[in-house]
Amino acid sequence: MTAEPCDAIVLAGGSGSRMGGVDKPAIEVGGRSMLATALAAVEDAAVTVVVGPHRDDLAPSVRQVQESPRGAGPVAALAAGLELCGDAPIVAVLAADLPTLTAEAVDRLREAVDTSGADAAFAVDESGRVQFLLGVWRTATLATRLAELGGLTNQPMKSLVPDNVTTVTMSDISDCDTAADLIAARARAARSSLSIADARDIIRRGIESLPALELSPLEAIGGALAQPLIAADALPRVDVSAMDGYAVSGPGPWQLDTTVRYAGSTDEVVLDDGHAVRIATGAHLPTGATGVIRDEHTDLDGKILTHKADTPDRDDTRRRGEDWHPGASLAEAGTRVTPALASLARSAEVTELLVRGPVRAHVVVTGDEIRRDGPLRDGQTRDSLGPVLPHYLSWCGMQSAASTHLRDTAGGFDELLAPGSTDTDVIVIVGATGGGAADHLRLALERAGARIVVGRVRCRPGGSQVVAALPDDRIVIGLPGNPYAAVATILLTAPAVTAALIGAPRPAVVTGVVANCSEVSPAGSRGETPRILPVRRQTDGTLRAVNQVRTAHLGALVGAEALAVIGPAAPDGGAVELLPLPR
Repeated sequence: MTAEPCDAIVLAGGSGSRMGGVDKPAIEVGGRSMLATALAAVEDAAVTVVVGPHRDDLAPSVRQVQESPRGAGPVAALAAGLELCGDAPIVAVLAADLPTLTAEAVDRLREAVDTSGADAAFAVDESGRVQFLLGVWRTATLATRLAELGGLTNQPMKSLVPDNVTTVTMSDISDCDTAADLIAARARAARSSLSIADARDIIRRGIESLPALELSPLEAIGGALAQPLIAADALPRVDVSAMDGYAVSGPGPWQLDTTVRYAGSTDEVVLDDGHAVRIATGAHLPTGATGVIRDEHTDLDGKILTHKADTPDRDDTRRRGEDWHPGASLAEAGTRVTPALASLARSAEVTELLVRGPVRAHVVVTGDEIRRDGPLRDGQTRDSLGPVLPHYLSWCGMQSAASTHLRDTAGGFDELLAPGSTDTDVIVIVGATGGGAADHLRLALERAGARIVVGRVRCRPGGSQVVAALPDDRIVIGLPGNPYAAVATILLTAPAVTAALIGAPRPAVVTGVVANCSEVSPAGSRGETPRILPVRRQTDGTLRAVNQVRTAHLGALVGAEALAVIGPAAPDGGAVELLPLPR
């Protein structure tokens, strides 16, 4: 949204009577609910009010209200929403049944109000209808018109419209009132190309997390905590020595006893007042000891131990619970289980973790021409990607549990996508995504009843990728067929899928400065489609992108530090997203 403050009212009480009385705003199109789409279009609003039944899954910052009486119509709902708005001079008004709505569309309406001097601006959809529930009003005008109406219940929106209005034609906007509208909207979403940011956002919203299960800390590596990690015991469990030195009792000097206290020793040692014993790092203190003095801070004359002059008066004991006590929270839910966290759990005597994941993947390479082993015959190509793809998946947080080669046949995917055909969480399919004569994946997903989460993404390569959810909740990631495009797609998309499945925060975007952006992705090159290119570190420390990439093999990745996502008109020396390559 533009810089001038704007509030937003989202009407989300539609019952979808022409669709069987469903909760229409909650219907998903393109991997997210229509209400989520509406909220994303006004995410920069100063105050956002949702009018309709209370929804527990909305952010706390979103204000919620129900018109009274419930079902009194859009004018009554607008009045209820306006009461909770702030003091912004303009207010966006939109219904939560516009699956293709974007922030850019709202910005165009705001600009129309600003430049025309009109009291309100409304969208004209692709059918030529004025959408009175997709508009931007001057707040004062809306308040005045509501007051002038008197009764609000079951008033038509046209009764509210002021005389001084303007319209903005939006050929890509339409509402969903019927089952046929919904089918058309979902088909359009499957064909449309999303920006990289939108694709990741939809993956986050559109993929359900895996069920939680109990695993040992080592088995849980790669997953994420489903509940906080709570210490089962103190660390240290008992008082132990932090240094090689002497355990002493009371003030010095001390009589040195002959016993030596080693780490792991189970012998019972009682230290009388005025006595000392040798003690090793990690050994627990004898009964009666009051402290530990390290070797370099002591003088020993025969059997008499004294504290060396001019050295710190320091107790080198690690006391029970010095690091944490039983019941301490050591990591929050959603934290990824790394080797370090697994080690931390073991240090805290936690033997089982409640986690989601780790994510298990089934790798499928398609193509009649592909041969993994043995001599090549005429027309065959070596499978140079399938055997190494598990390493790239591991880098993205997925464990490869199975591998399959699939022929290019119309029904080849049906058995693979059938319920219960694999016991993995994700099926990663190389090839068959583009829509060519041998590209059968999208049709097979439709036959399997899959829900398309991401249909296409605006990037080169990788634009033909697809992410879908099967009815049994397995996730399908469809990759382009050539090796370079497949790897670029995995690095771009798989981390977001992993995070969604294990319930971890979305991965942070890594950025870096690339010296030659304008050379490799000049302004105006294929619209607004970013290129994904290898970058190599130069002797002067700068990163430079490789412009010419042969995609049939991974030679361009040899010696590369990362893949860079470079948009058109990115300036030389500008910061761009980097997709680090596995080492």
